[in-house]
Amino acid sequence: MTIEKDVLTTGEVAKICNVAPRTVSKWFDSGQLKGYRIPGSKDRRIPVPELYRFMKAHHIPMDGISTGNTRVLVIDGDQDVSDVLQRVLGEQTSYDIKAANSAFSAGLECERFRPHVVLIDIHVAEGDPRELAQMIRSSESMQMTKLIAMSGKLTDGQAQGLRAAGFDGFLKKPFQVRMVVDAIEQATNMAA
Repeated sequence: MTIEKDVLTTGEVAKICNVAPRTVSKWFDSGQLKGYRIPGSKDRRIPVPELYRFMKAHHIPMDGISTGNTRVLVIDGDQDVSDVLQRVLGEQTSYDIKAANSAFSAGLECERFRPHVVLIDIHVAEGDPRELAQMIRSSESMQMTKLIAMSGKLTDGQAQGLRAAGFDGFLKKPFQVRMVVDAIEQATNMAA
């Protein structure tokens, strides 16, 4: 099922979770699955971020969530790097690709595009990469987004420390396109 909407019906949630619609209604009515009722109706609606939280908390397999093509946001202050990644990944994969060249434009693009994977040069934002990861992770709509750090300036030890900081992968510049695709595939295939 393709999730392009921000809010789902109980029937759509049932298909994703591979349960009966009545089961979803029980989750909703008991308060386990948060959402709202349509005014003047008994119909229930569940926001997608709430569904992700619920599925993760209850160890429900994420296999039912097929969101079409993987959406990848490239954030790099070097326009040439982001242009090349956007063009080559667009030509060689079925990913939907967007790019941003500053922390501000990245924030706007994250809200509009809702990427599954963010490839981010950790030097785009001044400061600590942990803060950057925390800022992205704090957005309700990006709870399931995978973060892959990019840098040509870090030592191998510093790069390994990025996992503890909240990143799902690391690419050392310069890299081959195949390495980027492998990192994206590895991140999106991780158990959520």
